[in-house]
Amino acid sequence: MTNEELLQIIEQAVRDKVTELDLSGNSLTTLPPEIGQLTNLRSLYLYRNQLSSLPPEIGQLTNLQSLYLSFNELSSLPPEIGQLTNLRSLHLFAKDLTTLPLEIFQLTNLQSLHLSFNELSSLPSEIGQLTKLQSLDLRSNQLSSLPPEIIQQLTNLQFLHLQNNKLSSLPPEIGQLTNLQSLHLSFNELSNLPPEIGQLTNLQSLHLRNNQLSSLPSEIGQFTNLQDFDLHSNQLNSLPSEIGQFTNLQFLDLCNNQLSSLPSEIGQLSNLKKLDLRRNPLPIPPEILGSKSLYQDSGDVNEILDFYFRVQDPAETEPFYEAKFLIIGEGGAGKTSLAKKIADETYKLQPDEESTEGIEVIRWDFTLPNGKDFRVNIWDFGGQEIYHQTHQFFLSKRSLYALVADTRKENTDFYWWLKVVELLSDKSPVIIIKNEKQDRRCEVDGGQLRGEFSNLEKILATNLDTNRGLAQIKDAIQLYISNLDHVGTPLPKLWVRVRAALENDSRNYISFEEYCTLCRVNNLTDRKDMLRLSSYLHDLGVCLHFQDDSTLKHYVILKPKWGTTAVYKVLDSQTVKQKLGCFTKENLKDIWQDGEYAEMHDELLQLMMRFKLCYEIPGHCNTYIAPQLLSIEKADYTWDDCNNLILRYTYTFMPKGILTRFIVETHPWIEEQKLVWKNGVVLNKDQTCAEIIENYNQREIKIRVAGNRKKELMAVITHELEKIHNSYERLQYQTLVPCNCKKCEGSQTLYSYPLNELREFLDDGAYLIQCRKSRQMVNVRRLIDDVMFQSDRPDGELNPQVAQLQNELERKRDESLTHRLRDSNQEEKPIINSQSAMEFEKEIFISYAWGGESEQFVNQLDETLQAKGIKIIRDKRDLGYKGLIKAFMERIGRGKCAIAVISDKYLKSPNCMFELVQIAKNGKFYDRIFPIVLADAQIYKPVARLKYIKHWEDEIKELDEGMREVGAANLQGFREEIDQYTEIRNAIAELTNLLKDMNTLTPDIHSKSDFEELLNAIAQRLDE
Repeated sequence: MTNEELLQIIEQAVRDKVTELDLSGNSLTTLPPEIGQLTNLRSLYLYRNQLSSLPPEIGQLTNLQSLYLSFNELSSLPPEIGQLTNLRSLHLFAKDLTTLPLEIFQLTNLQSLHLSFNELSSLPSEIGQLTKLQSLDLRSNQLSSLPPEIIQQLTNLQFLHLQNNKLSSLPPEIGQLTNLQSLHLSFNELSNLPPEIGQLTNLQSLHLRNNQLSSLPSEIGQFTNLQDFDLHSNQLNSLPSEIGQFTNLQFLDLCNNQLSSLPSEIGQLSNLKKLDLRRNPLPIPPEILGSKSLYQDSGDVNEILDFYFRVQDPAETEPFYEAKFLIIGEGGAGKTSLAKKIADETYKLQPDEESTEGIEVIRWDFTLPNGKDFRVNIWDFGGQEIYHQTHQFFLSKRSLYALVADTRKENTDFYWWLKVVELLSDKSPVIIIKNEKQDRRCEVDGGQLRGEFSNLEKILATNLDTNRGLAQIKDAIQLYISNLDHVGTPLPKLWVRVRAALENDSRNYISFEEYCTLCRVNNLTDRKDMLRLSSYLHDLGVCLHFQDDSTLKHYVILKPKWGTTAVYKVLDSQTVKQKLGCFTKENLKDIWQDGEYAEMHDELLQLMMRFKLCYEIPGHCNTYIAPQLLSIEKADYTWDDCNNLILRYTYTFMPKGILTRFIVETHPWIEEQKLVWKNGVVLNKDQTCAEIIENYNQREIKIRVAGNRKKELMAVITHELEKIHNSYERLQYQTLVPCNCKKCEGSQTLYSYPLNELREFLDDGAYLIQCRKSRQMVNVRRLIDDVMFQSDRPDGELNPQVAQLQNELERKRDESLTHRLRDSNQEEKPIINSQSAMEFEKEIFISYAWGGESEQFVNQLDETLQAKGIKIIRDKRDLGYKGLIKAFMERIGRGKCAIAVISDKYLKSPNCMFELVQIAKNGKFYDRIFPIVLADAQIYKPVARLKYIKHWEDEIKELDEGMREVGAANLQGFREEIDQYTEIRNAIAELTNLLKDMNTLTPDIHSKSDFEELLNAIAQRLDE
């Protein structure tokens, strides 16, 4: 902004007697003296500029109540600032202040002072003069102590934020801040808390994560108003019994501590909604504690505490001594020999020992020092490359790994195998075993490998022919496997009884309902317990139960080797290899001719398809492709280089199988079902083509897209690749965006920017970046927008403009996966026909604005559907007295079917739009919503749609202005409202654009047909 433009704005503001002026983000270096003429101002926003000083005339703004100066270059303030005696709120953060300007301390009416993200190492005593302070924000400074004399004076404080400093202790005087409601001390160096902290009886929120606390004082029992207590990542080894007095506590985060037990009083916290106990040495299975990703929710509070207190009774529990030992390595390294030698030291090696085809499972028992019997399930993995992609489904946590290397061949890629274990097994411990055949020795750089892989425990050598070193190997295995976290954990005796019953069952597989019946016969009646147990046994390698798969969850495979061998028989078939991965159901009859597979051909094929090992060729019934067996030769086609969107992924380590999995996921769109090879594929959708090629040696995937819907197709491709990436633990990769400067455009060697770096630039307010080839400055936003849609949603939900295309792919893919058995004497039917196991949600919700034509139409719809025996769930009838409105709206957002009656009033209603946004946020928007658009909803003309955006911008502005006139301490709940309005504003353009493209039929057509088409569409959705 030029000085002339600034003066014009000030002159206009003076004439209009404005009370609020926003000059933020305009690169201002100075303010003119005329700023002092704005004597009616109450709020002045100057953040994100380049101001190094303020003019003396700033002191003339005597009505000013809020001043925002953050993100400037200010090192001092003019003395005249002290004349702003009505100032209530001052923001001065992120400016590297090492000392505070003394003028601040003249502002004795200040209620809110924000000084975060500076370099303050101490607080001056003068800050104690600000006795009216209610909120003090000192986050992210360098404070090492809190002066007691200051704390004693600030007795009106309600919010004190000191996280990310260097505090090693708190003064006892902290207890005098009796009005404090929120105290945040995370990311400091606190090793203890003073007993006086218990005097803060009005505390509602106390955050202490990432400190060094090993215990808590008993005085914390006085925190009877506490609702949120965060102790994540400390060193707590016990909790005081007084914790049971936190009668209002709702959120308790104890993740990543050293707790091995819980006080019984914790069961008294009747209002507790979230309890995070992950990463503690507690006798609770991880499945109950919650997702292993700490960014996702922890488990159900009642289930966690119920399980914990149930296993405290020794009479009802039994220690569990069993684990999975996985042997991996190249083909012919000696894995099978090692497995057999461990189980039986007298086993004689065979000169022509056959290599394992797929996976072999062997049982080995030994006795622990405490006299307990320990069972090891040894999984011997075939080393041939064809198996590498499929092994990932069986590499599990709660396991010990051995990487076997043949010292004669020296062909073991230690880095690759160790990285695979790290990515797929949650960093389970690993032993390297050098198989020194004919006593040929070799050195392995253990120091370098341990520097990269912290889970590498030991490197041992053996000659299996003479048993040299075998005893040491068995000792090491016994040591490390008996120290796995789950070993010795007391499990309910009912679990152990069911596990024994499963082992004694001679069948290869049973249905999930049969599994549940077996559980009930053994007195395990809780369905959630049944699922927890099957997940636990799945990790141990006892059985296979893929709970997350909509088809395979209906079966429990009792003999894992049975299922895996069947899969590998297909991949090893010479017929399938000769046909470059193509096979038919007739081929499978020959491959699976053994009696043990006779009744399960369709289910085993489903298993392969769910493992992303094959897909059915669209339009070629009962013909399938296993892409890892495709030709390595690139398909023959021509490509138009003009106006391509280009994106690259580069990997620090690239696991095998990313592209073949991608081919399976996107197979419905393969060009003519011909342009596909082992390392690449060409997709075609809506006159738009995409080329995706993997260069494994360079650890790279390159994408080129050309055609009418480039950005939409690119978004679907990246979405599918990200899903594959997220299936690995800690996969390191970069997304590279090509430069669009004049020199790079059209170049074959254009410069690329890491996407995360571009986003960091935007987050820091930097909108230009330099091309390293042309040295030109390039617009960061344009770089990103050129290749992908941007979403304002923090949860990563797909942009609605892309959702329809993504949903179409998913529908096509699901049609292929819903494999069907065709019999000449029977109607076509799904092969998995266990309706009792299918738990489809049949609820139909309706979202509408109360009153007027909208409600009349909904009443008619409701009556018509009720006459047909169909009930819709609507708020007026089903919410109930004192029902929670927001929870009901969120339930609508999660529903499988939601009828939305769109009216002008609907598009301007916070509650209605909240429901619509929730439906979009929960995914599959196009599939789940059934809209009916009333005549007054102006969504079909662009200018009319803009008015709705303007409506929500005005709503945000009005609420924001109102909030600024109220003290920060009194705004509980209002900030959530403005966040909600902002979310609606950000989404309404995309949502209305998607709605206008749907043929929703007019209300009259729906009424005259008795809503027949609507009901048919809903019925189809419910039957999916």
